[in-house]
Amino acid sequence: MPDEDGHPSVEEMSLLTVLSALSDPLRYSVVSALVREPEGTARTCASFDLPVSKSTITHHFRILREAGLVRQVDRGNSRAATLRREDLDERFPGLLDLIRAHD
Repeated sequence: MPDEDGHPSVEEMSLLTVLSALSDPLRYSVVSALVREPEGTARTCASFDLPVSKSTITHHFRILREAGLVRQVDRGNSRAATLRREDLDERFPGLLDLIRAHD
């Protein structure tokens, strides 16, 4: 069962859900950017400068969070996202390497 913020446990992460989340170019670009950041880097949603409305950004990050790709934490009046690198490497070995090599 996902935690109170909607983050699934490692065991709950589904490959189909992760791939579906990554199928959107904007969400893929977020994960791709986070893969290239040092481990543990937290970025606000606005820092990605996505060319969509604030409500659409919220939607995209909800999809990423519920798929288990990112962990979001509240930072005052914004939220910061961190790639769940260790969890993804455990559940889907090699996935982040593929994303890193793709661009």
